[in-house]
Amino acid sequence: MTAMSNKDDAPADEARSTDHALARREKLETLRASGRDGFSISFDRTDMAGDLATKFADLAPGSDTGEQVRVAGRLMILRRHGKLAFGDLQDPSGRIQLFATAESLGEGLSSFSDLDIGDLIGAWGTVMSTRRGELSVRIDGFELLTKSLQPLPEKWHGLKDVERRYRQRYLDLITNSEARDIMVIRSKAVAAIRSWLIERDFLEVETPMLQPIAGGALAKPFVTYHEVLGMDLFLRIAPELYLKRLVVGGAERVFEINKNFRNEGVSTQHNPEFTMLELYQAYADYGDMATLLEEMIRSVATSVTGSAELPYQGQTLDLASPFRRARMIDLVREAGADPDGDLAADCARLGVHAEPGWSWGKLMVEIYEKKIEPNLFQPTFVMDYPIEMSPLARTHRSDDRFTEHLDLVICGMEIAPAYSELTDPLEQRARFDAQAAQRAGGDEEAHVVDEDFLKALEYGMPPTGGLGLGIDRLVMLLTDSSSIREVILFPALRPEQS
Repeated sequence: MTAMSNKDDAPADEARSTDHALARREKLETLRASGRDGFSISFDRTDMAGDLATKFADLAPGSDTGEQVRVAGRLMILRRHGKLAFGDLQDPSGRIQLFATAESLGEGLSSFSDLDIGDLIGAWGTVMSTRRGELSVRIDGFELLTKSLQPLPEKWHGLKDVERRYRQRYLDLITNSEARDIMVIRSKAVAAIRSWLIERDFLEVETPMLQPIAGGALAKPFVTYHEVLGMDLFLRIAPELYLKRLVVGGAERVFEINKNFRNEGVSTQHNPEFTMLELYQAYADYGDMATLLEEMIRSVATSVTGSAELPYQGQTLDLASPFRRARMIDLVREAGADPDGDLAADCARLGVHAEPGWSWGKLMVEIYEKKIEPNLFQPTFVMDYPIEMSPLARTHRSDDRFTEHLDLVICGMEIAPAYSELTDPLEQRARFDAQAAQRAGGDEEAHVVDEDFLKALEYGMPPTGGLGLGIDRLVMLLTDSSSIREVILFPALRPEQS
């Protein structure tokens, strides 16, 4: 979904908003002077708009059901026609028209007509259909539940200023049905993932958000300080090392739907706070994880959207067919580079930036990320990452230049890495030591040595497969959203300029 900036209209909109806000406050004071309050405690709602629309979908124009209902929600449209008034009431399920007449409301019609767009009201009356076939509630009475003191933006079709939509998500949700749909689909997707895993005997757990060592991924952490303990703590960049400790302890199928935090850039695919599914399965490898990912994503998409074929940015995303599996080294060859030759020269020829001294594996990954990954639209498991790029994955069983590390790429985005996990504590220590050397050389994202995790491995971890699925990016696919900010209710933003 897209929206264009409309900041040139801001001064006029702000002036209008100020005038209307003052008028609304005057109405509130008038209400209070008459002994009424613009903020009720509760309302006994019996029916939702969407349920009524379904129940009476075949109601003939001009019909009266005689069924009494009590509805509540936000007034979105108000039209006055002499002794009649019409209002559109919106609740989380949809909208229904309120039909008010002098005959049914008497002097209350004037009070109904004096309501403002955005007011939250409760109403009761009879379900009927107008002569034009509009399902309505002919109201016998109504109650102002919450007086809205700020007007909604004029000519509302969703906020025109994209940044304002993110800053004032409440306004976006009030009036933008697409934003509400995304929120619902995200919730359903997470619930479907959780249900799918629990049905397969995975145990859901929670691990620390504040960690003494930022481990489990190559990323720069956020740091804070604990006063009582007198120590630095880090917002977790990944729960991996804690979940693996649980596998050591006997939790053979374990998962966490978690928040991770990385002190990195913001883009259409990145937010410093994001949601991941991370899971581990004993006696499995990265091939098993690929199969699990494929089956789970296909099931979730079908459950949430009704289909495993989805529209995405003008193309059709096929989650129904078997996902492609391709080794990274083969994809690099297809892109015109020679992994057996001079990859630095290939980078220069292909227009890929490379630093002096970069390793063979780093050069190959750089070519892959710049020239190949953005063009992988249909689901592709990119298999076998160079060993220096995967400090927590098992060395490949048949080629020790690589690890058994794959990434699932869909629509040019990395959706989920998966590993055959490294269970050898001696090799893991050597990998950590190599990372420590990189860190000493200035690499802030290099892994820190975690002695307690190494000790846990020494007690014995079974062969294990693990994966991390980016929930935000998956929801982008399910909702045809081009930016991660559309699927995160409150994305990270720069401070607003005064």
